[in-house]
Amino acid sequence: MNLKYTFLVIIIFSINSSYAQNTRVNEHNNIGWYNYFGTFKLNDKYSIHSEYQLRRDNFITDKQQGLLRLGLNYQLNQKLQLRLGYAWIETYPYGETPINGMGKDFTEHRAFQMITITDKISKIDISHRFMLEQRWVGRYSNAALTDEDEFPFLNRLRYMIRLQMPLKGDKIENKTPYIAAYDELFIGFGKNVNENIFDQNRIGLVLGYRFSNSLRIEAGYLNQTLQLGREVNNRNVFQNNNGFIINTNFNFDLTSKK
Repeated sequence: MNLKYTFLVIIIFSINSSYAQNTRVNEHNNIGWYNYFGTFKLNDKYSIHSEYQLRRDNFITDKQQGLLRLGLNYQLNQKLQLRLGYAWIETYPYGETPINGMGKDFTEHRAFQMITITDKISKIDISHRFMLEQRWVGRYSNAALTDEDEFPFLNRLRYMIRLQMPLKGDKIENKTPYIAAYDELFIGFGKNVNENIFDQNRIGLVLGYRFSNSLRIEAGYLNQTLQLGREVNNRNVFQNNNGFIINTNFNFDLTSKK
């Protein structure tokens, strides 16, 4: 119970401190995210997670970010899954104010630990995802460099709630359309926390279709509110990125079948 109250206080504080500022700069970008997710089942307990996200600015014409993520899943029980993994990210200069202060692209390496808790209320599937990230974010000590020479260490906590329900029938099964909505909050913490503990927030609303046990596709609207980790002319810079997202989800069962 104390953990729930602590987490609630963190959320309220971060939102208030982020949105109640009169000295911030708001910028807008049109984004398109094209994502692959693949799960390879090894047995009843273990599976491998693979993921690549191609993120674009101006919907598709300009680079925003590329993200590769790999992980090992452990299914503790029917409602609780654990994941341990690594992610590689390349972020490019995009928009009016690039994330990197020198206007350069930069590489990030992450280790992460994740817990996903699932539940069901009537026809609605609910999932809570908690992720802890250890981040080594590339940085240039001077503008003349062509490669990052510093990788300061950052911590980040993420929480996502997702609701989804079938558009026909009582559950999502093969050949079933569905709708899903989610919200994810990112909070930075630790010694090298940037300008504010609020890092970003993502809201999504998608329509999906489960073709089979092996394939689901979903597409819809995405809003990303992101705060730069630095001030520009003594002002906090917020990106309000709006666009669409397309997810292709594959499930491969590698267990032997009689």
